[in-house]
Amino acid sequence: DHFIPAAVDHIVSRSEYYTAYTPYQAEVSQGTLQAIYEFQSLICELTGMDVANASMYDGATAVAEAALLAHAETRRNEILVAGSVNPSYREVLSTYCRSLRLKVRNLPLNEGLVDLEAVKKNVSEKVACVILQSPNFFGSIENTDQIESLTHSVGALLVLACAPISLGILKTPGEYNADIAVGEGQALGNNLSFGGPYLGYFACKRNLIRRMPGRMVGATTDTHRRRGFVLTLQTREQHIRREKATSNICTNQALCALASCVYLSLLGKSGIKKVAFLCLQKSHYAFDEITKIEGFKKRFDAPFFKEFVVKTPIPPKRIIRSLIKRNLFPGIDLAQFDRKLKNCLLVCVTEKRTKEEIDYLVDELRRLI
Repeated sequence: DHFIPAAVDHIVSRSEYYTAYTPYQAEVSQGTLQAIYEFQSLICELTGMDVANASMYDGATAVAEAALLAHAETRRNEILVAGSVNPSYREVLSTYCRSLRLKVRNLPLNEGLVDLEAVKKNVSEKVACVILQSPNFFGSIENTDQIESLTHSVGALLVLACAPISLGILKTPGEYNADIAVGEGQALGNNLSFGGPYLGYFACKRNLIRRMPGRMVGATTDTHRRRGFVLTLQTREQHIRREKATSNICTNQALCALASCVYLSLLGKSGIKKVAFLCLQKSHYAFDEITKIEGFKKRFDAPFFKEFVVKTPIPPKRIIRSLIKRNLFPGIDLAQFDRKLKNCLLVCVTEKRTKEEIDYLVDELRRLI
C-alpha cells in the first residue's frame, strides 16, 4: 500500500492508452510501443540487469517462468526454491512444473532465512536454478552473496525475486550477479484493487535473451532514418512458434506497466530512494515500539526492510478480528502457512503510515493485552 501520485491514474486513463489493442502493427502503435520500451529500460536500470520484457501477469508467474527458462537453458530437471519465498509464488511454481515433470524442492529455513547448509547439501549438477527472495516473505534480507557463489559453482542459475521499492537502497540483482531478476510490480504506481490486475517484472542477463518469455520491444530506425519501436525477437513467441515457443504467455500487462513507468519517471532515482528509506525507517520504528509491549517479542534476528515478524502473547486471529473493528489491519497470521509459526504476526509498514497511525496501532495492541 504505497503512495501513488495523482498523475499516474490520470495518464493511464487517457484513451490513447486505455485499450486492449495489441501493437502488432508497429506503424500505428508507436506510442504504446515506446511506453513499453521505456518500462523495460526503467526495470533494467532498477534491477541492474541487461534486458527486460514487457511484463508478466504477476510476481508469481514471473518466478515460475524463470524456472522454465532455467530448465530450457541448462537442460536440468531440478528446481531449488527457498522456503522463505512467498507461499503463493511456490504454489504457482509447483503448478507450472508439475506437467513438465520438473522436480521442485523446498529448502528449509533457519531463523527466517534459507538454511545455508541445506543449500550446500542440495545444490548439484542436476539443479537448473536456485530461487531466492530478498527481502523474503518474512521481510528478512537473505545472505544472497553466499547463495550466489554456491549456485554458480555447479553451473545453475540464480533467480532473485525482489520487492522493487527495496532496490532504492539495497543491492540490486545485477550487483549480486543474479542471472534472472523477477518480482511483483504492483507497488510501482498500481492500486491494491483487492488483488489485481497486477504486473510481474522479468529481467535477465543478455545471454539469456532468446529464452526470455513474453513480449519485448526494441528501438530501431525506419527507412527515413527516424527512430522507431517494434516488437522484437517475435520468433520466440507463441503466435509464431506455437508449441515450440519459449513460453505460453502471449501478452503482457501493458496498462499496469505504463502506470509503473509513469510512477518511476515521476519519482526518479532520488524519489525511489526516499520512499525506500521511509519504509525502512517507519517499519523499524513500529518494530521497536511493538516489541516494547509486554508479551510481544521479535521472532527473527535477521535484518529486515519493511516487513517483520513478531511473536504475540495471544492468537493473532484474535488481534486481527479486534483491530479490524477499529479500522486497523495489523498483519497476517503466519500459522496458516507454517504451524511452526503459531502465534506469529507478519507486519508491514510503508511510507504512507504516519507516526500517529503507528502509535495508534501500538496503543491498541497494548490495550488487548
